[in-house]
Amino acid sequence: MVRPPALRPGDRVRVVAPAGVPDTRLARGIQILESFGLVVEPGEHLYDKYGYLAGTDEARLADLNAAFRDPGVRGIFAARGGYGTQRIIDGLDLAAVRRDPRVFVGFSDLTVLSGRLWTAARQVSFYGPMVNWTDSRTGPTEIESLRKAVMTTDPIVLTTDPAEPSAAVTVPGEATGTLLGGNLTMLQASLHTPDLPNLRGAILLLEDTDEGPYSYDRMLTHLTRAGALSHLAGVALGQFTNAPVVAGQWTAAQAVQDRLSKLGVPVLGGLRVGHGNGQLTVPLGTKATINTTTKTLTVAPGVKPA
Repeated sequence: MVRPPALRPGDRVRVVAPAGVPDTRLARGIQILESFGLVVEPGEHLYDKYGYLAGTDEARLADLNAAFRDPGVRGIFAARGGYGTQRIIDGLDLAAVRRDPRVFVGFSDLTVLSGRLWTAARQVSFYGPMVNWTDSRTGPTEIESLRKAVMTTDPIVLTTDPAEPSAAVTVPGEATGTLLGGNLTMLQASLHTPDLPNLRGAILLLEDTDEGPYSYDRMLTHLTRAGALSHLAGVALGQFTNAPVVAGQWTAAQAVQDRLSKLGVPVLGGLRVGHGNGQLTVPLGTKATINTTTKTLTVAPGVKPA
């Protein structure tokens, strides 16, 4: 495990868009990062557009590699998710990544980048909000969660929110392992690529958005049949956002309960991680413990003292 140094006021950080096109909400996210005392720089192609992508593959990759190669850039923040990171991930400058670990924050489509940072360099990353910020979804508590994750060495404790649909999923027990995972759709799409971590002994974090119950079932069934979930220590469930509910059919939580209960490991649901309201930030790649009695996910810090 390689933890990057904690960010400090005065540090330079770079905002890049490896996936979808950011919009006017980007200004609010930059303002928040600046409120931490960070010096925020835009990637050269941050405001490009190429179809539904934030610029051509070459431009997006150039911005990503430039951020990892610049020794003065101590943190990299993804502007937006959507789609597109898979198209450029194989061109990531892994030598630069290994040479100088630094903070990286993103989620959703950026799951593949977090996965590659882990598989190629055992580098911790942070599953947290994009710079394309929405105050109605992510407020002061969530701003502090992001700041604490990347600027302090305090452990992170998340507690089940009973209002989250995934809170209905539980398999009793306690388990400890390396926290890995992210967006379920992207994890399934990463099968048989260098982006999917070896999950043996891991606490697998899962969340998704705009997927029906059968989609959760299909993706978890595929991962199970492929052997990816064979040796987990446990599962931590984030938000099941905008999952449709059809009378007389399984909910997303019921479909997930059916699939995960057969793995024989503890499962803790209801964590505010993902695409829903109140999104919190957690490191991926550090040790974590889930406890279904206390309903907590406790994660070791993702940064080391600067």
